[in-house]
Amino acid sequence: MSNTQPRPVATERIPLKARKVAFEWSDTPLHWVPGEPFATHTMNVLHLLLPAGERWFVHVYKQVLPYIKDDRLREDVIGFIGQEAVHSQAHDDVLPHLRELGLDPEPYTAQVDWLFEKLLGDRTLPPGKARKWWLMERVALIAAIEHYTAFLGDWILNAEELDRRGADPVMLDMLRWHGAEEVEHRSVAFELFMHVDGSYRRRVRTWAIAFSTLVFLWQRGARFFMENDPTLRDGRASVGQFYRAGRRGVLPSTPAMLRSIPRYLSHAYHPSQEGSTAQAVAYLASSPGANGGR
Repeated sequence: MSNTQPRPVATERIPLKARKVAFEWSDTPLHWVPGEPFATHTMNVLHLLLPAGERWFVHVYKQVLPYIKDDRLREDVIGFIGQEAVHSQAHDDVLPHLRELGLDPEPYTAQVDWLFEKLLGDRTLPPGKARKWWLMERVALIAAIEHYTAFLGDWILNAEELDRRGADPVMLDMLRWHGAEEVEHRSVAFELFMHVDGSYRRRVRTWAIAFSTLVFLWQRGARFFMENDPTLRDGRASVGQFYRAGRRGVLPSTPAMLRSIPRYLSHAYHPSQEGSTAQAVAYLASSPGANGGR
């Protein structure tokens, strides 16, 4: 375990709980950010990645529970598992609506399912060091991924340009509910990794794998949506479009994403130093979808 312990913001911790949510998609248009098909579809990639990814989180964390020796951390991990399970189902529920609008996501989701269930799934390894090594690799990967889900959660909570553009209120509420819970539980994955392993080399290695994989999957998903959007004659996706959309405020800015890299790799990093738990909790208290739907 690493000898360098990051310093958390102690007042940021609150008990975690899974919330019952309800979202009604019948009035949500295909391009739910008006006039921004690329930004819409880039965010829609979440509905393709997250169901399988968050089921994988839950599966891995159930395996690591016996390694947790701290009762408070165990409680946090159990709360995290509950929230991630709800996230997975909520994003899964959007897919039938996308099909009704003419976008069948199955060719892409089949690839994502293979990644999480086969490539990153359980392997036939003998009990002992090899099996534990693979479990710790996946715990570290989740910590790296959660750095970016928290980054995205903080961004969507503050993306006022989406409101100004008239983004669909139900989709915006769904993404902000999810983003708020990512901010709320942003420290759990990293603290779990530090508790059961904490190797700085592993943190760097798995960050590189997670970052490159997320970039690859995201651009592939955006391209899939743009090319198969029945309303676009020549739908394309490019890095340049992402950069320009970030400058307009309808997607995260590229410079902000790049600046997040050295923060995660810093020996002094702790997730509680980013985002605002108070802002997240306030949104969750007011979210229509997290308070009975609309």
